Amino acid sequence: MLTRRTLAALAGATALALSLAAPAFAQDKIVIKFSHVVAPDTPKGKGAAKFEELAEAYTNGAVDVEVYPNSQLYKDKEELEALQLGAVQMLAPSLAKFGPLGVQDFEVFDLPFIFPSYDALRKVTQGEVGKSLLAKLEDKGITGLAYWDNGFKIMSANSPLKTPDDFLGLKMRIQSSKVLEAEMNALGAVPQVMAFSEVYQALQTGVVDGTENPPSNMFTQKMNEVQTNATLSNHGYLGYAVIVNKQFWDGLPEDVRAGLEKAMAEATDYANSIAKEENDKALAAMQAAGTTEFHELTEEERAAWVAALEPVHEEMAERIGAETIAAVKAAVGE
Repeated sequence: MLTRRTLAALAGATALALSLAAPAFAQDKIVIKFSHVVAPDTPKGKGAAKFEELAEAYTNGAVDVEVYPNSQLYKDKEELEALQLGAVQMLAPSLAKFGPLGVQDFEVFDLPFIFPSYDALRKVTQGEVGKSLLAKLEDKGITGLAYWDNGFKIMSANSPLKTPDDFLGLKMRIQSSKVLEAEMNALGAVPQVMAFSEVYQALQTGVVDGTENPPSNMFTQKMNEVQTNATLSNHGYLGYAVIVNKQFWDGLPEDVRAGLEKAMAEATDYANSIAKEENDKALAAMQAAGTTEFHELTEEERAAWVAALEPVHEEMAERIGAETIAAVKAAVGE
């Protein structure tokens, strides 16, 4: 929930944004504030920087993109409201973040073991199913521009996580998602919703026992320094939707918007091309650091994980939409 001070700031920013919606384009620069919650050297951080570079080039300097990483402007729970109010123009929230807006369909991406590979994932994010999901944001004042990868997640804690029983009673940090709550409950863990910026300290002080993240997030936030064990489960996918305030986007001059669309397409190709590479590098660096022991699941262990988490699909069908889940599974060939 936003504080009074934050709400006041947002209200002021909203008034300013509305006043800028059309006439501002007569000024020297069109400013796009691009806020996100992760480090600059993550796949999302590098994708945002690439968009900044290309957007300013393809609009011949008409646009000034200001990137704010590491929750400098807003934390997870605040950023979507800030976008809707016009306090920022662009975000790249994780796909789990749209549930509170009443668009739970995106939580299909959180379902455990639904994507067996990046190739299967692409059939959704680059296909008709992905487009139809982004279209559901329009009546929330949001225009969806692209999907960016972070990668497949691993589990970490201060004890080995080889079987579902190893999760019993552990306090596991998750981002806000009913699917991820159901996932941890299915494993016998206690889900703890927490802002990404607060996770390192919570792990360090024992407020939570463990968490799930792609290796790049775990490494850039130094979570490996406060987690003795991790399992290369690749059980779930973490990705982002690059979104923009619809009123702002629709009010742009056509030539400027065309330049930004070109920049976004190229930045998306770049961000997604480096995501797996960045995660592989991060994993290698954490293994070299030696503070965390990494476990790769055997076939038998993986089968046990899949069996434990499969009921989450059926449990979440009413929330996400059985049709959405079926469409995704059909697209990936399941």
